[in-house]
Amino acid sequence: MRRAYHVEAIRHAEADLMAKLPPGALMQRAAAGLATVATRILREDGGVYGARVVLLVGVGDNGGDALYAGAMLARRGAKVTAVLTDEVRVHAGGLAALREAGGRIGGAETLEDADLILDGLLGIGGKGGLRGRAAELGKAAEASGAPILAVDLPSGIDVDSGQVAGVCVKADVTVTFGAYKPGLLIDPAAERAGVVEFVDIGLTALPERAAVEALQAADVADLLPRPGRESDKYARGVVGVACGSVDYPGAGMLAVGGALKAGVGAVRYSGPRRVGDEVSRRWPEILIEKELPGDAGRVQAWVCGSGFPVDDDFAAERTKQVIASGHPAVLDAGALGYLDGAELSERVVLTPHAGEAARLLGVERSDVEARRLEFVRRLAGERGATVLLKGSTTLIAQPGGETVRANPTGTAALATAGSGDVLAGLIGGLLAAGLRPLDAASVGAYLHGLAGRIARGEGPIAAGDLLAALPHAWHNLQ
Repeated sequence: MRRAYHVEAIRHAEADLMAKLPPGALMQRAAAGLATVATRILREDGGVYGARVVLLVGVGDNGGDALYAGAMLARRGAKVTAVLTDEVRVHAGGLAALREAGGRIGGAETLEDADLILDGLLGIGGKGGLRGRAAELGKAAEASGAPILAVDLPSGIDVDSGQVAGVCVKADVTVTFGAYKPGLLIDPAAERAGVVEFVDIGLTALPERAAVEALQAADVADLLPRPGRESDKYARGVVGVACGSVDYPGAGMLAVGGALKAGVGAVRYSGPRRVGDEVSRRWPEILIEKELPGDAGRVQAWVCGSGFPVDDDFAAERTKQVIASGHPAVLDAGALGYLDGAELSERVVLTPHAGEAARLLGVERSDVEARRLEFVRRLAGERGATVLLKGSTTLIAQPGGETVRANPTGTAALATAGSGDVLAGLIGGLLAAGLRPLDAASVGAYLHGLAGRIARGEGPIAAGDLLAALPHAWHNLQ
């Protein structure tokens, strides 16, 4: 699992370690890891000897890391040039090391012929984007077309929030030291980080709980529900699907399909008879119930809201009955419009996109998209429910929970009609199979993203393609 920590926690851990090490030892560790990754990049494109490496050097420790790494590359035969934002406040030890190794100081024009650029302009304390000379160098680096290797983080991002509020370096690779930072896992900042490489520098005094965590394949595999030899369909879980409407029957179909691919023993459909007939023709194994959830047979969890119209009494009653059941539930799409006065708990998973979250919170959509971490926590706290905020980075938060989960498998291929209906059904099935809401939402998002990547291998995809790809996603993890 990737665990990310806020700046304050990382600085505390760094101070704790530096107190135990000789002066400068921690920076040398970081620089050695940075130089190793830079060497690999250069070897993939012709080799280190004679390669033209340009260091963008600010006044902080990241600038020192870049200078020491540049010295190591110079000793291996690279032609290393440092471009400084401030010749007075530059890291003196790093600059001396670079010069001793044969590196030199140059201007922004050296970026035009670079084979590799190291971005050491700003560190983890930077706020509000790049300004002045740093902004000019960041823009010139991107315009050069050379690969950019960011030192700890792309300069200009807000590492605590993932926000990008101004000019920011767009890296191809980021080497981060000691611990992941939230902005490396959450868009829009994460999109600027490229491939993130982790270098362990020995930080041990980090908090027990991370600010953000991202499940990896092994974590998801451990959480997948697996039937035992004595399991029957009820022991594996029964999920009720109260989705779809006469106007939007397809949403109900897709939610049912997602639930079927979640490893449950049975799926019950509750909704308009016309939709139920379509479901039955497509999947004869589905149990077709009466139209209202309160009249359905036994379930362990509900999926509700996909394909619900607005200002509709029947949709409102279906939502009300699912909430009143007390079972774990996924409330998606249209059901989010019928929450006024409802008392929720963390057993309920809300699955809004940024626009729906903005309406629930009474803010602008652009605010949610820019500060996703802030608003997913806020929505979970205000509604008292588990919240899965869909988007370029899907985030999952619990009410009062310190740690937010970021899904690492998202892909633009999922931005297609009906994709969210499949996700809602999948999460609901995982709830019925016994996963706690945070895990059901996290595993569902991971599988959903992985299925999107698998389906994308054949070209553009539709939501139905996700259903075909989900068994392959399970197989890859198991």
